[in-house]
Amino acid sequence: MQRAQPKFGKLPGVEAGNDARSEDETAAGALADKIARLKELRLARDAAARATPRPAPAKKGRSKKKQKKRPAVALADWLKNRHATS
Repeated sequence: MQRAQPKFGKLPGVEAGNDARSEDETAAGALADKIARLKELRLARDAAARATPRPAPAKKGRSKKKQKKRPAVALADWLKNRHATS
């Protein structure tokens, strides 16, 4: 164990461990700031949307042409016509 200790102390990145942690903390802090800024913008957008009155919905007219109803055919007549065409 005593022989391995000096080797691990000289490994690259061991001394920079504190720097890596502070870089992670800095990145996390920047991310938290970004999230807070975006939340503030979203809340402002939502408040502005609530403040403006919504336009009245446009009345929809019937754009489709109404199909004419065919006169009802008795079942017996329908069957006769079906067999006659076959």
